[in-house]
Amino acid sequence: MSTQLHTAPAAVPTAGPTRVPLNTLALPLGLAGLAQVWSVAASALGLPFELGQAFWLIAAIAWIWTVSVHVHRGRRTDQPFSHQLTHLAQGPLAALLPLAAMLLGAGLHRTVPIAGTVLTLVSVGAAAAFAAWILSFWMQGELPLESVHGGYFLPISATGLVGALAAAQTGLDWLAVGSFLVGIFFWLVISVFFFLRLALRPAMPSSLVPTLSILVAPPAVASAAWLTISGGRPDHVFEGLTAMTVFMVLMQVMLFPRYRALPFSLGFWSFTFPAASVAALAITWLHLLRPLAWQAITVGLLAALTLFVLMIAMKSILFHITATRGTTTAIAAKKQSSA
Repeated sequence: MSTQLHTAPAAVPTAGPTRVPLNTLALPLGLAGLAQVWSVAASALGLPFELGQAFWLIAAIAWIWTVSVHVHRGRRTDQPFSHQLTHLAQGPLAALLPLAAMLLGAGLHRTVPIAGTVLTLVSVGAAAAFAAWILSFWMQGELPLESVHGGYFLPISATGLVGALAAAQTGLDWLAVGSFLVGIFFWLVISVFFFLRLALRPAMPSSLVPTLSILVAPPAVASAAWLTISGGRPDHVFEGLTAMTVFMVLMQVMLFPRYRALPFSLGFWSFTFPAASVAALAITWLHLLRPLAWQAITVGLLAALTLFVLMIAMKSILFHITATRGTTTAIAAKKQSSA
C-alpha cells in the first residue's frame, strides 16, 4: 500500500466517478448509537426487548447498504482505495466501519450470542489492525499539525473505548479491559495534538467542523464501558469520566453557534453518535439515581435523540436528491454545449 501523503482528492486523476467520501460511514455508526440508546432506555423503563432490537436491525441494514454503496462505486472508478486511506482528512474516518460493526456485534449478542461474539471479535481485530497501520503511517514524521481534526480520535481512541464497551457487553472481559486501557491512553495522546492544532494553527475548514463534536464521545463511551466492566456498580472512575463528559458537553454548547452557521452536508452524521453516547449515559444516570420524574425525562431524551437522527436522515435524503439533480443537469449541459 502506498504511504504517500495526500492533501486533496484531486491528487490522483480518475477516468470516472470518484469514490464515496468516507464520512458517509458515520451513518451506520449514528444509527447503531441510536439503537444503543433505545436498548438502554428499554431496560431502564421496562419496555419490550424487541423494541430495542428493531433499531439494531435498522442499523445493521444501514451498515450493509453503506458498505455496498462504497464497494459498488469503488468498482466504477480508477481511484485506488489506498488513496482514501492515506488522505489527510478522510483516512482516519475508515475506522467508522469497524466501530459500527463492534456495536452491531454487541447488539446481535442479545439474541444470537455466538454470532454476536464472533462479529465483535472480528470487528475489534479489524479495528486493531487498522489502528496499528495508521499509527505507523502517522509516525513517518510527515504529518502536518493542521491536518489533525476530530476524526483522528476514531482509529485508536474511539475503537479502543467502543471495543471495550462491546466486549464487556458480550462477556469478553479480558478484551474489554485491554481495549479500555488502549482507548484511554490514546485519548490522552491524541487530545494533546488536537488541542495544539486548534490553538496554534488556522481554523478548520467548515467541512471538518462537525468532527469537533467527536470530543464528547470518548469520555461518554468510556463511562459506559467502565460501568459495564465493573458489573454495573458505579464507582469514582465512573463518576470522574461522567464529570469529564459533562465538561465536554458544556464545550459543545459553546460551539453551537459555530455549528448552526454551517451549511448542511453529510458530515452532519458526525453529530449523531456523540449525541447518542451522551444520551445513553444520561439515561443510565437517571436510572441509577431515579430522581423525580426520571421516567418522563428518559422518554424526553429518547424522543429528542430519535427526532434529531431522523431530521439528519431526512436532510441527507434531500441533500442527495439535490446533488444528483445538479450532477445530471451539469452533464446534460456539457453534452449540449459539445454537440
